Amino acid sequence: MDKRRVLVVSFLFLIGLFFLALVVGNYKISILNSLKILFLGSTSNIMENKIIWNLRLPRIIMALIVGMLLGSSGAVTQTLFKNPMADPYIIGISASGTFGAVIAYFLNLPEEYYGILGSIFSFITSFIIFKLSNNKKGTLNLSTLLVVGISISALLRAFISLSMYLIGEDSFRIVLWTMGYLGGGTWKEIIILLIPLLFSLVYFYKNRYKLDAILLSEEEAYTLGIDVKFFKYSVLVVSTFMIGFSVAFSGMIGFVGLIIPHIVRSIFGVSNIKLIPLSMFYGGIFLLLCDTLSRGIVSTMEIPIGVITAIFGAPFFLYLAFKKRRDC
Repeated sequence: MDKRRVLVVSFLFLIGLFFLALVVGNYKISILNSLKILFLGSTSNIMENKIIWNLRLPRIIMALIVGMLLGSSGAVTQTLFKNPMADPYIIGISASGTFGAVIAYFLNLPEEYYGILGSIFSFITSFIIFKLSNNKKGTLNLSTLLVVGISISALLRAFISLSMYLIGEDSFRIVLWTMGYLGGGTWKEIIILLIPLLFSLVYFYKNRYKLDAILLSEEEAYTLGIDVKFFKYSVLVVSTFMIGFSVAFSGMIGFVGLIIPHIVRSIFGVSNIKLIPLSMFYGGIFLLLCDTLSRGIVSTMEIPIGVITAIFGAPFFLYLAFKKRRDC
């Protein structure tokens, strides 16, 4: 398979998907008017101008950024645990991010604190999962990791459900969090989400060779002078920082970090030098595709984006599980 051709086709697909996402929605706007608004600034139709600039364009950019965060964090998580089945959603990190956002909601804090508390709770949960999943030799046990992650996730979901019950009729926003929602994206939230995105880009690029060394073997990483334990924890902190912010502003969108790195790895190889940036790229494309489908499948209503990603992700997870079973 020609990798350059795949990248070119993917980039062209992203451009086409971008313009399609501008058109899709309950309020019909022609592609010609969408292009005029995008490139000329406005048209004579004030309603169409507002829909494009205040609703659809922020939503498209939000989908791309969140997809990039989820895709790259999934790639890093799989490298860290050395298993393609590891995913922030599956091991419970996403639920803790939602729980942090719910706490911020109860405290009536500004929106900026949703991501901060989401990151804090994601890190605490990740640290607990990481510690409980270590065996006596100090190495991670994947089976224990999944059990602990699913258990903690179930506990946090119970607290989230209780919060929805206590809030009552005003709990719609939390309901959206639990299913994933990008429709409330604003330019302010986009600017906030750019912070973890740019920070993670710089951090992972700087440490790309260390991640490859960890992927090969911890013993080889030690011989290269890498403090493996400290490095793993630092990577975990950055990964949960990304997840916390993405979940706080978009809700629990699962399986992006599971599907995308695996597909990228199968096409472009396992090296993190390519894996992480390409997981960002294809994560953004995948989430934008899912969000466009969520708005376009049914003309009278919008399907939660978490439902769309689960439709793709659940069969994929089963495929990985049975594939791993056959390989054992």
